[in-house]
Amino acid sequence: MSDVPAVKKDRPWLFRTYAGHSTASASNALYRSNLAKGQTGLSVAFDLPTQTGYDSDHILARGEVGKVGVPVSHLGDMRTLFQDIPLEQMNTSMTINATAPWLLALYIAVAEEQGADVSKLQGTVQNDLIKEYLSRGTYILPPAPSLKMIADVADYCYTNVPKWNPMNVCSYHLQEAGATPEQELAFALATATAVLDELRPRVPAEDFPTLVGRISFFVNAGIRFVTEMCKMRAFVDLWDEICRERYGVEDPKMRRFRYGVQVNSLGLTEQQPENNVYRILIEMLAVTLSKKARARAVQLPAWNEALGLPRPWDQQWSLRMQQILALETDLLEYPDLFDGNPAVDAKVEALKDGARAELANLDAMGGAVASIEYMKSRLVESNADRLNRIERGETVVVGVNKYEQGEPSPLVDEEGGIMVVDPAVEQEQIDRLNAWKDARDAKAVEAALADLRAAAQSGENVMGPSIAAAKAGVTTGEWSGVMRKVHGEYRGPTGVSRSVSNKTEGLDDLRAAVDAVSDKLGRRLKFLMGKPGLDGHSNGAEQIAFRARDCGMDIAYEGIRLTPEQIVKAALEDEAHVVGLSILSGSHVPLIADVMDRMRAAGLGNVPVVVGGIIPDEDAEKLRSFGVAQVYTPKDFELNRIMQDIVTLATPEPVAAE
Repeated sequence: MSDVPAVKKDRPWLFRTYAGHSTASASNALYRSNLAKGQTGLSVAFDLPTQTGYDSDHILARGEVGKVGVPVSHLGDMRTLFQDIPLEQMNTSMTINATAPWLLALYIAVAEEQGADVSKLQGTVQNDLIKEYLSRGTYILPPAPSLKMIADVADYCYTNVPKWNPMNVCSYHLQEAGATPEQELAFALATATAVLDELRPRVPAEDFPTLVGRISFFVNAGIRFVTEMCKMRAFVDLWDEICRERYGVEDPKMRRFRYGVQVNSLGLTEQQPENNVYRILIEMLAVTLSKKARARAVQLPAWNEALGLPRPWDQQWSLRMQQILALETDLLEYPDLFDGNPAVDAKVEALKDGARAELANLDAMGGAVASIEYMKSRLVESNADRLNRIERGETVVVGVNKYEQGEPSPLVDEEGGIMVVDPAVEQEQIDRLNAWKDARDAKAVEAALADLRAAAQSGENVMGPSIAAAKAGVTTGEWSGVMRKVHGEYRGPTGVSRSVSNKTEGLDDLRAAVDAVSDKLGRRLKFLMGKPGLDGHSNGAEQIAFRARDCGMDIAYEGIRLTPEQIVKAALEDEAHVVGLSILSGSHVPLIADVMDRMRAAGLGNVPVVVGGIIPDEDAEKLRSFGVAQVYTPKDFELNRIMQDIVTLATPEPVAAE
């Protein structure tokens, strides 16, 4: 008879899939299908108009509706999204930031319609605006009113929805923007302290620890899984330290570092995409192997996200990966596997020391909000270093800069191995929006908006008036319009200055080529970098502008969220020699067509246009038929080759002798 005591297995983490596309009804069908396959929580992806506070019929929403998530313009959309899904029994994560109070208001209104006890609702709104300024770009308002609205949500949930996580401090996009592990730790923790400092005066001192205990985190796990696992253990230690020393929280449960994770999409490759399955599995180990630092919820990207929108089968494959690790292996039967490991302990301490130094630096600047421009510039520089290492081969990416020859992937079929959103979806959504507006009580809407405006102007908590507005039939664009009028809009720093950096090693030939073509042009080669539409993923655009500047070009980059009209106007005023456009949201075909038509109408048909993004081959051919000179996708990681292309395109044609 064995002397080994019976082991009580840990409960598995929540199995999630980040999902949403096309329409609320299509996304509802996907959610119900995923739940039937064993998913234990929902993770809602909203489209860019919803994330940035525009209705589907707004000019900036053109081409973006239903592309990277589900459009939710009003209560009817939210009702359809969760039809036949009992919200009182669900744990729902909503990846939403600038419009978080509004989407939570819609969610609560639907839950009440279902007859749910709102106090029992469980889930999370991301609600982290600081990382939006630094990396993702779906902000609307300036930092101060944004921070106030984050606190409004936390204050409301603390009283009315106590099991809800009112903020998910998101370091995920910091890593995608190039953050080192130390920067990811420090910038995320600085964001959390900024929010807690805002919240502290709002509640009685004896209740503050409970509010601290509801703050959660959403992190990224990259391919260096030992470092990433140590980073998570460092997060646990540092958060405990901050809660205890800065805020005096005595209850260990309230100091617990609670986090969800999506492993790294940035490292997924277009080349040999089947290799991404191994990358996803290895990255998942970083956030599951260590019991002390195990994620509460895991969502995995699909193997083909570098190619386009995953299909349901692709998402199922990633879900099965989680289920096999949690349910078939013995991982959950053991205490922490790394306690007392000297290599792990040393790495964790080194990461904590680096993060503490950066946190002290941010504190000296006045905290996270005051340090946004500094943090943004550091991320752009770190990302440039990362790309340089890949270009030089110092960081190996199998199938990209080593072992590049391989067999064609049988997983990529004749349709490209991805889901394509029907372009007709956008007009159908607009038609439903118009029908919703026609059917609602206009006076009730007007009164609800007036109450919302009054609350925003007076500094009251906006959650109550937002829920009332949701029930009255107010739309996402109308709610955001009030906030824009009261608080104004904001354009965050780009992190790309016009001054040449010290990263010019190996650029001598390119700098000489830029000088030579500039002499022929009679002035410095002017390169305009633009991001049309609502896509806030600016990392690629920043790195192209960064490298172009260091090659000696005169660059113009005004950041994200520009209309085609604004880009063409800038090209005309700046007398650009080459225009670069970056779109990662899947809206490249309609937006680029619009830009090219406007370029020709403005007499700029001779100015070369280059485009970068996640662009299937068939779409690349369409873009070339519009007159685009070059199309780049994630496989084109050699920035110097792109720079040479820009120089070549800008070189004036020799004038024939008379």
